[in-house]
Amino acid sequence: MSGTLNKVMLIGHLGDDVKMHYFDGGGAIGRFPLATNESYVNKTSGERVTNTEWHNIVVRNKAAEVCEKYLSKGDKIYIEGRIKNRKWTGEDGNDRYSTEINVNEFTFLSTKKEAEQVPASPPLKITSTEEIPPTTDDLPF
Repeated sequence: MSGTLNKVMLIGHLGDDVKMHYFDGGGAIGRFPLATNESYVNKTSGERVTNTEWHNIVVRNKAAEVCEKYLSKGDKIYIEGRIKNRKWTGEDGNDRYSTEINVNEFTFLSTKKEAEQVPASPPLKITSTEEIPPTTDDLPF
């Protein structure tokens, strides 16, 4: 196979509210931490062990505004996106690195605002196709 694939699918809970940043040209970016858990029983001790992995989530433009409006800390969400590594220089002059998930599709699985409503509505699915313009470089063949 000659192609490549960079795709991430996560289901997790927001570790904080969505933090927004707006640009002069009208664009916006939203960031939030997402926690995913792995749970298993230790065969030696018999105790249940839970490991939490934290992911830096990035959502852009209208999708970011939707997330800011409807999501808050603790809400459960399904996301699809791409892994992106960033490098920048910190205030101390040292290089810093971070790994982010750039979201192109998401589905709200449970929100605090939704839990207050009766009856429960079906999950809200958002596709952010405007963020990733199609190019021949992204084709897996």
